[in-house]
Amino acid sequence: MTPNLKHLHPYPFEKLAQLKQGHVPPAELPHIALSMGEPTHATPHLIQEALLEHLHGLSNYPTTKGIPELRSAIAAWLGKRFQIPTTSINPETQVLPVNGTREALFSFAQCVIDSTASSNRPVVIMPNPFYQIYEGAALLAGAEPYYLNTLEDSGYLPDFDAVPEQIWQRCQLIYICSPGNPTGAVMSQGDHEKLISLAEKHDFIIASDECYSELYDDEVNPPVGLLQSAYALGNTAFKRCVVFHSLSKRSNAPGLRSGFVAGDADILQAYFQYRTYHGCAMPLPTQHASIRAWQDERHVQENRRLYREKFTAFIKILSDVCAISKPAASFYIWLKTPITDTEFAQQLFAQYNITVLPGSYLSRDFAELNPGQNHVRIALVAPLEDCIEAAQRIKLFLNSL
Repeated sequence: MTPNLKHLHPYPFEKLAQLKQGHVPPAELPHIALSMGEPTHATPHLIQEALLEHLHGLSNYPTTKGIPELRSAIAAWLGKRFQIPTTSINPETQVLPVNGTREALFSFAQCVIDSTASSNRPVVIMPNPFYQIYEGAALLAGAEPYYLNTLEDSGYLPDFDAVPEQIWQRCQLIYICSPGNPTGAVMSQGDHEKLISLAEKHDFIIASDECYSELYDDEVNPPVGLLQSAYALGNTAFKRCVVFHSLSKRSNAPGLRSGFVAGDADILQAYFQYRTYHGCAMPLPTQHASIRAWQDERHVQENRRLYREKFTAFIKILSDVCAISKPAASFYIWLKTPITDTEFAQQLFAQYNITVLPGSYLSRDFAELNPGQNHVRIALVAPLEDCIEAAQRIKLFLNSL
């Protein structure tokens, strides 16, 4: 076995299951699950119909690069959404379909990290709190994770000025997540420009996880993307910049396992070669369903409306008993807790049959603190009536503390 396996941490939901073990909530209260970021809105019929129409494609091996129609649909969507001329995104060299961004975010590090480059162990920088795939990917690639605390004082955004020069010198890859999981914070074009400048200076790759980019509050002010910022800066070839997008959150299709990676053609050429051996080609019916999804915005607008409705109702109920605000994007509430986050989550489940995720399970102790402590992540993925009921129960719980 690779010795790096021993460095992996238990997944947050394993720890959550242990935290709840032995606690029996009131039987008269139906369980409300707000811990996992799994969309429960209906998957659009257009996706389902496209799958059924193309089931004959199961008789063919799919290619790693995907069909040209899918890559063209993705390039067109990228250009329109992020204000990049479509002629500046080459579907042949700058787009790769992937089976959900989770597998891509993980495998990308295995491809691009060179653990033999020098006597110093390579560094992968990531936000803290974070999506645990970043950490696991770094560890199994033989790299050292460097955690960049995202705190309330900085708007829950990474402070790149806080990274020591020697860490930048060893950095080969940085993961960023905007809109952020779990905070919903959105990086600005200026943040991207600073990071791109650092990448040029120190020769590392930026992997931008933008899976929540389409779940934003302000219809006229969508979150800026890394490729958008690079293009505006004059980096029209997107050097050192790679973005990861998914249909899971945007189109309520987590089971479709469909997303894409786009950006620097040289990096994607190497990643394409890696993926041909990895054996992760997207099935043809999924590709056709994905084309249909990327070409339609009406269902995405409706999706945002549903989340906006839930945020408004949830926050209205809780606003007079705790400090709570609507994030710029995502479907999470990053709620401060008056007691430890683990005790809060455990007792909320035991007394009111609601499951939320302790913030400390999403972060690591770094620089003398754990930035996830005394927070819980609440995913507003349940139906509206369940979110309202959950807010009312949480209000009772908070009033009892």
